[in-house]
Amino acid sequence: MGRFEQVRANIRRAYEAGRAQVRAKREANDQLDEPTPPAPAQVQVPPSVSHSSTSSFDDSFVSRPLRIGAAWGWRFIVLAVVLWGLLRVVGLLTVVIIPLVIALLLAALLGPAVGRLRKARVHGSLATAIVLIGGIAAVVGTLTLVVNAFIDGLPKLTQNASEGLTKIQDWLKRGPLHLTDLQLSKAVDQLQELVSANQDTLTTGVIRTASTALEILSGMFLVIFALFFFMRDGRQIWKFSLNFVPGPAREPLDRAGVAAWRSLTSYVRATVLVAFIDAVGIGIALWVLNVPLALPLAALVFLTAFIPIIGATLSGAVAVLVALVTNDVVTALLVLAAVIAVQQIEGHLLQPLIMGRAVAIHPLAVIVSIAGGLVLGGIVGALISVPLIAILNTGVRVLAQSPPPEVEDSIEAAEATP
Repeated sequence: MGRFEQVRANIRRAYEAGRAQVRAKREANDQLDEPTPPAPAQVQVPPSVSHSSTSSFDDSFVSRPLRIGAAWGWRFIVLAVVLWGLLRVVGLLTVVIIPLVIALLLAALLGPAVGRLRKARVHGSLATAIVLIGGIAAVVGTLTLVVNAFIDGLPKLTQNASEGLTKIQDWLKRGPLHLTDLQLSKAVDQLQELVSANQDTLTTGVIRTASTALEILSGMFLVIFALFFFMRDGRQIWKFSLNFVPGPAREPLDRAGVAAWRSLTSYVRATVLVAFIDAVGIGIALWVLNVPLALPLAALVFLTAFIPIIGATLSGAVAVLVALVTNDVVTALLVLAAVIAVQQIEGHLLQPLIMGRAVAIHPLAVIVSIAGGLVLGGIVGALISVPLIAILNTGVRVLAQSPPPEVEDSIEAAEATP
């Protein structure tokens, strides 16, 4: 019986194991046969009507040319408002800004001399003082020479001018106009009435001239004071100014500033040399033709030559007028020929040769900048407009180059750079 019970137990276990396997397979088949629940319906979103250049749905209904024109338009309006604000600020601070600009131009002219003295191991303050005193002495000496020459030639100029006016009156009577004495006297009377009618205006102009003289005197002190520190601490001032711009922009702006300063230095030195050659050429012509006040007129040519194109024309016209009044028509024509010859040599030989490609500016840009400077700042505006265009031209070219070029020995070359 024991063996029989054991066999029966084995059979029962085998039977139950088989039933368990069948039950497991059936449950697995039932799970596979069950239908899967449907996926949730996807909400279909209609595509938005837009363009890559738009930022909202409404912008897509505006044509692309109109969007671009509007974008340029409001940006131009913002720039115009900013420029107008800057001009207003500059207009309010003219008494301060103009001396600083003149000091900057003089620093560009005298800065290399300070750099040479520093390389010769002269202390910075001492080198700056030596160059500053030497520059002031040169200016004062030149002005003294010119004033003395003017005072010495004034009696002869007065006599020749009187004789010249008499010749002009004779020409008006006997020339193609055939004016009578009555007509000439009426013209003189009308001139006197014009002066009398504008006497108040002239008096006000004298008072304004006196106040302008005080402003010029105070501006001269500011020029000297600023010039000293521009030449001594120019590089430190420039580095301090770079702290007001973002960090990534400092190095490119530093390169552009150094290049622009070199361009300004070249421009000022070349302008001085060209002005000196113009003054010498016209002065020699006036001296050979025996025109009075040759030296003061040559000094006037030198001063006005700093205004390109217009300055030489104005000074040449004054020289021709003086020759016409003090000498005769033939002498005036010869002076005019000499002025035209000097201007042609300057425009076609001296400017391209001395200025060089570093500060080359198209003549149209020069004329437009001078006209804008005259409108905005008068004579001083015309004087500083071309150097401003020169440094902007160089600075923008350096910033636009990719990769930016290396400026060789920028620190040594810009020790006096503001």
